[in-house]
Amino acid sequence: MNDTQKPVEANDENNVDIDRRNLLKLTGASVAALGAMSILDLPFAKAQDMSNGADNFYTSDRVTLEKVTFKNQYQQNVAGNLFLPKNLDRNARNAAIVVGHPMGAVKEQSANLYATKMAEQGFAAMSIDLPFWGESEGEPRNMVSPEHYAEAFSAAVDFLGTRPFIDRERIGGIGVCGSGSFIISAAKIDPRLKAIATVSMYDMGAANRDALNKSLSVEQRKQIIAAAAQKRYAEFEGGPIDVAGGTDLVLTADTNPIQREFFDFYRTPRGEVTPAGASDQRTTKPTVTSNVKFMNFYPFNDIETISPRPMLFISGDKAHSREFSEDAYKRAAEPKELVWVAGAGHVDLYDRVDLIPFDKLTNFFSQHLASA
Repeated sequence: MNDTQKPVEANDENNVDIDRRNLLKLTGASVAALGAMSILDLPFAKAQDMSNGADNFYTSDRVTLEKVTFKNQYQQNVAGNLFLPKNLDRNARNAAIVVGHPMGAVKEQSANLYATKMAEQGFAAMSIDLPFWGESEGEPRNMVSPEHYAEAFSAAVDFLGTRPFIDRERIGGIGVCGSGSFIISAAKIDPRLKAIATVSMYDMGAANRDALNKSLSVEQRKQIIAAAAQKRYAEFEGGPIDVAGGTDLVLTADTNPIQREFFDFYRTPRGEVTPAGASDQRTTKPTVTSNVKFMNFYPFNDIETISPRPMLFISGDKAHSREFSEDAYKRAAEPKELVWVAGAGHVDLYDRVDLIPFDKLTNFFSQHLASA
């Protein structure tokens, strides 16, 4: 471990293992989980484990909340929650941070928490719903479109940078889980994002092409692509748009530990959210025919071109997803930093406030979004 890879003390128990199921269902987290058994041997997560300060729905009496919408370049409405310190000087130009939620989640899951905490530290902070998810527009719902997801971060900069109390030269961003790869994709072509932090990052391209520990073969990948392509005929002729993968809706004796980890957040009161207008619990479940678009998503290619803008990568040292932060850090150019949260798993950093290194995030953005 070099001097830029600094541990943060923490506690937690983690997980991981996997079974191989119907290839058509190997989308989202299900694909990403493949191969985990070969790299981790950790205990099952407990249902609704509220340890280490789990507080996804945290609110603060020091912060105001304003619901906003703004257009992206595709003329879709993107929904956001703008959190401002109550003592914010609206006659001054303030630093701002945009926060993206985990893949398939909504802004009320993890992103609101991060935005609220950063607003408590004096930043204007806005969580967003990625297109096709939550309160943002986009049809069909739950569609995978990495280009739209990256565009949402740039559209958020458009919005923030045109507020009279925001300094458009001092806008940064945080991407949690899949949004870590989407904000990197955005930052490569949007230099207005001046400082980028990722937490529990998933490279959604690699996770779908190769699965964890590169355990998905090219032949298996081709089978997934072929099945999705055939399904397009049925949808084109008016058939239902199916969703699959993502987080299981029920636990069974055979549920693998990664699924149990996600289930504990997405399917229990700890972090469960049913989006407005939805008749069922569909968060994290992408459409089958669009999920293959991730196969063409390479967010870390040319990541070094983001330099000299700084990058901060935060991951639990027990996270099943740690390989993605390691890969991004290795490829990125200076200035960069990789922070390991000791004892933390992947989902732990969604909401466990006693583990999440908010001080590190505050120092990072205070330094790199400082006024001239």
